[in-house]
Amino acid sequence: MRPRRLKNEINVVPYIDVMLVLLVIFMVATPMMQTGSVDLPSTGKSSAVPENPYRVMVKADGSIAVQDARGKEKSIDRRQLNDLLATELEANPELPVLVVGDKAARYDAVLEVLDQIKLQNIKRVGLETVRK
Repeated sequence: MRPRRLKNEINVVPYIDVMLVLLVIFMVATPMMQTGSVDLPSTGKSSAVPENPYRVMVKADGSIAVQDARGKEKSIDRRQLNDLLATELEANPELPVLVVGDKAARYDAVLEVLDQIKLQNIKRVGLETVRK
């Protein structure tokens, strides 16, 4: 029987397997550790609050309602918004428009309304917020 020789080499295959498993675990766990919150700027007070603004309200279900300068409110369709804004703009070229988004409304619904208002070339547009 021959004497057994000792190997001076380290078998690195198990270490590579462990490192790959750890890499996969960190790749999966890292996105879960992020909170997903967005730091939004705080609201400030406008230098000049518009008098009798025309309000476009986006409700929680995505429907739209408008409130004219006299306080009369009515629900409208998105297609009717352009026509209403055009007629109001003819009567008052410096028409101030406030977009009021419900807290539960989708962000893209509010942005779509802002885009529609922007297409009408209205100069005075703002977002109405509530201070706590």
